[in-house]
Amino acid sequence: MWVVLGLGNPGSEYAGTRHNLGFMVVDALAARASVRLRRAEGDYDAATASIGGTAGLLVKPRTYVNRSGRAVRQVSAQPGFDLATLLVVVDDVYLPFGRMRLRPSGSPGGHNGLKSIVESLAGATEFPRLRLGVGAAPPGMALEDWVLAAFEGDDRRDLAAFVARAADAVERILAEGVDQVLSGVNAPAP
Repeated sequence: MWVVLGLGNPGSEYAGTRHNLGFMVVDALAARASVRLRRAEGDYDAATASIGGTAGLLVKPRTYVNRSGRAVRQVSAQPGFDLATLLVVVDDVYLPFGRMRLRPSGSPGGHNGLKSIVESLAGATEFPRLRLGVGAAPPGMALEDWVLAAFEGDDRRDLAAFVARAADAVERILAEGVDQVLSGVNAPAP
């Protein structure tokens, strides 16, 4: 079974921030499947759902982004867990807003949430990740302040459509496999 883990920070004060884009996608997938995430036996909320016609476990860690590895360590201890079917959905400041990049594996690329996950998996990086562009911080603004700020302007207007496209991409990934959808997901935003 696939595990779709969206990264974000818990708490209403972070709900609409760039760092919570992974949570937004998981919430959209849960809404499509008419399921509600509930507290699991660990540091995360989860729900089993049909995603793109495939059984999946939707997961949102209950820790801050930079401690996401705790939830991954707990999920990975469950029977039948396969690292190749852990899809992490994460914000990315190195991609322009609206752009997606799917990778079957790789380094954390400077993202503290991915770094925590890799550390929790004893250095393993062979899990797919869907990076969602939130754009670079404006000159003079600290990166931390940027990712913890809410979307504004055109980005805010286009956010729902971007989240929907990302949820579509997750459904395709689970239904068809990472390698089959790489070029379509990584194409520039329409």
